[in-house]
Amino acid sequence: LHGVAFSIKDQYDTFDMRTTGGMDAAYANDRPPDDATFVKRLREAGAIILAKANLGEMGTPNSRSSFGGPFCNPYDTTRSPGTSSGGSGASVAANLVTCSIGEETGGSIHHPAKNNSLVGLAPTQELVSRQGMVGAALNTRVGPLCRTVKDAARVLEVIAGYDPKDELTAFSVGRLPSEPYRSFANERRLDGIRIGVLREHMDKKLFTDADVESIDIIERAISDLRRLGATIVDPGPGGALFQSCVDKYAPIYRNRNFIEQFPNLFPVDPNGKPASDRISQLVDMFFNPSLVPDGPTIRNMGPAPNFGQAKYMLSRYLKERGDSNIKTIRDLIDKSNFYRDIRPDAGFIDRKAALEEINSALTLDMPNLFQDRFAYQQVVLQCMAQQKLDALVSPAGNIPAYILGAPIEPPLNGRTNSVWGLLGQHGIPTLSVPAGFTTQVYDRVRDAAAPGGSRLSGPVPAKLPVGVMFFGRPFSEPMLLRLASAYEAATKHRVPPPDFGSLPEPHQ
Repeated sequence: LHGVAFSIKDQYDTFDMRTTGGMDAAYANDRPPDDATFVKRLREAGAIILAKANLGEMGTPNSRSSFGGPFCNPYDTTRSPGTSSGGSGASVAANLVTCSIGEETGGSIHHPAKNNSLVGLAPTQELVSRQGMVGAALNTRVGPLCRTVKDAARVLEVIAGYDPKDELTAFSVGRLPSEPYRSFANERRLDGIRIGVLREHMDKKLFTDADVESIDIIERAISDLRRLGATIVDPGPGGALFQSCVDKYAPIYRNRNFIEQFPNLFPVDPNGKPASDRISQLVDMFFNPSLVPDGPTIRNMGPAPNFGQAKYMLSRYLKERGDSNIKTIRDLIDKSNFYRDIRPDAGFIDRKAALEEINSALTLDMPNLFQDRFAYQQVVLQCMAQQKLDALVSPAGNIPAYILGAPIEPPLNGRTNSVWGLLGQHGIPTLSVPAGFTTQVYDRVRDAAAPGGSRLSGPVPAKLPVGVMFFGRPFSEPMLLRLASAYEAATKHRVPPPDFGSLPEPHQ
């Protein structure tokens, strides 16, 4: 990587530049004492750390930070570059750097990749160290945003591997390929590879007009993969690749969540004790999945909030940083300036209140998080094994880049306004590639008379990037790189932004 210019999401430590986490915080020394582990590895490989990339305030899913102000999309400066690693995506799309390192807890690598016509790689969580990150979590992934698949592979070669400062990377020992990652980005045909289509992310009946064109573009991507020789395993429009596995295994491996979701099936007595033989009920459901009620799908089996984990990881970071002025989360809250215009419909949340809620946690429940992660992986891997799948494909996200400050598309049937992030959140590696551009878009506008205070307006002409996303088994990055490289070489969808419009005014 000698001479290659990088930006680094300002959620990661760099010894020679301030690290703010997107907050206007009064650290005694804005520069941390050392680099994050992966930053150190980039420097040792010859990379130039040119700048820190702006991010949402304390990693929130919006396009502004209380330290750096707002950031925007080079393809349309009135629109979002993606959250919260949008600054990373914009810096690469604008050709300011060759690659950037983003962070993904929900969808913050693939959202800017999709919105900025980039390659985004969110690797297996245990593959790249989280050390030196403001507010890491169990489902945090560290990964590159680049303009080509081969560039992303080169970066992964450098940053992957065990780090004694991040205990989860111990899972990567013995799991890295014997050949360099770049060797798998070889643009070969895909004969013999079986790819499952996640129709759960593409069922137009479940969504709105805002989703339609992105879904249609991914239909063409699936046809391209078939022409490249891949065997496409497709349940067809309206079908569900995972539903039989969800019905059979989710009640067992996610039984706590399942029982809470259907209290009528699992009643309790006046003392809160089970009033039925739940084990017998679950055995009956295993052998007769038709007894499983409608509700659980691969779209909505999300991890529950865990404020204890958030408090633990942020407190651990602050202690490692060793700043003399901000030592605790309480200090961070009391000695920071926060945005005051709170507009939840536009994604502008009250970050101070959120930190107060995190700081109120008193217990750490990691076993529940690990159990939930294992349960989700069990469903995904069992489905892939049953159908002999090498990988999965779906839209990176259904909703094109939204207008900054406007209402964001509300969640609907497990679909968010950003990307399809649940598989990645549970440890499944994901790689997104440019798939083309829209011709029109539906935007959401405020309307006090409409449900929720907003409605869809449009369509209006708009050429906005769309991404296709590949999913694989944990540590299957070589397979994902092969798929993405072949698709990228055959389609060449990425087109740089033509020019730059005026930049948005800062939100006060």
